[in-house]
Amino acid sequence: MKPKETVILGITGMSHLLVHSQMLVLPTIFLVLQKQFSIGLDTLGLIATASAFMLGLGALPTGYFERKVGGRRLLLTYQIGSAASALIIILSKSIFGITAGLMLLGLFSSIYHPAGLTLISRRIPKLSKGMAIHGIFGSIGLALGPLLASFFTEIFSWRFAYGTLIVTHLVLSAFTFLLIQSRKAAYEEDEVTPSSGKTNVKALVMYYGIAVLLGFAYTGFTTFIPTHFAYETRTLVGGLSDIMRGGLFTTLVLIAGIIGQIIGGWAGDKYDKVHLMFWIVLINIPLFALLGVTTGLPLISFGIMLGIAHFSMQPIGNSLIANLTDSKNRGLGYGVSFFMSFGVGSLSAGLSGWVAEQYSVAMVFPVLAILLLPGLWIAFRFRKFQSA
Repeated sequence: MKPKETVILGITGMSHLLVHSQMLVLPTIFLVLQKQFSIGLDTLGLIATASAFMLGLGALPTGYFERKVGGRRLLLTYQIGSAASALIIILSKSIFGITAGLMLLGLFSSIYHPAGLTLISRRIPKLSKGMAIHGIFGSIGLALGPLLASFFTEIFSWRFAYGTLIVTHLVLSAFTFLLIQSRKAAYEEDEVTPSSGKTNVKALVMYYGIAVLLGFAYTGFTTFIPTHFAYETRTLVGGLSDIMRGGLFTTLVLIAGIIGQIIGGWAGDKYDKVHLMFWIVLINIPLFALLGVTTGLPLISFGIMLGIAHFSMQPIGNSLIANLTDSKNRGLGYGVSFFMSFGVGSLSAGLSGWVAEQYSVAMVFPVLAILLLPGLWIAFRFRKFQSA
């Protein structure tokens, strides 16, 4: 790999790691906030929805402005804005101020994906492999988020967990400023991905339908799996608090996502991506259902399997968008994709919170399995609209 490609993957990878890590601090500290502010899981689910919706909503204009201002400026805006949002969160004394800070954190985080993925799609020749490496960084972030949040909350406080984000983002912004070259023209031509000169709109619409459903599943899963593990693994590890146990087992499951990223990157370069997408959705459905009816070691085992299956989709899906879009519209293509998965998908946090409060946290996961069923039909029909 050329030094220029290593720099691009390194900085975008660390940015991706931080996006997912910071968005998983909130679910990890649900039980602490519930006690401190005397609020229910349904209210916390709505707060998570608000933050996740901003993560999706901001991706739309970012996808458009990527052409206007360039990826470097957008990365810097994401990094500095995230640091400022974390500062608001740790200084807030009320749940309303914390919610406002979390919404801003989601908004600034939304800048990353359209900017980073477009940059990779134009600069990295082996695209599925590049997306897999990028996805591995994201999976590490997903794993570190619950682990570090639970550790810092247990040793110091939940505010300290957000405080570490300030320092990390400021350091990363310095590397971005110094190592990514500023260009006179904001827009750069695609160096590696062949462009057909047009965007396959029909195929993209089909893909976005699957993105919404997987986004629902992802948001519900990441929002309530720490609490579910905290409740259902009390017999496994003695001496650990609910917060530590929930964070530890969530980290274990999300680390398994790294295996999924590697498998997805390898398979995406070797096999038909649309065919793979159907099987990934199919495998996800029973695994989600099994999370709701098992406890202890079986629960952890099925969680690890789901981590592998679910995250294998990321490099495949991101490569598909690059194949289906013209280079000039690719930032917008990624922006719409992440609005669908994170923005529309964020509604799952509120729905899951209602299910958890009315029934049980365990019931959340079978509901998510049912919501994924239409994805099988969409994935099956996708072939008709795929580019030749």
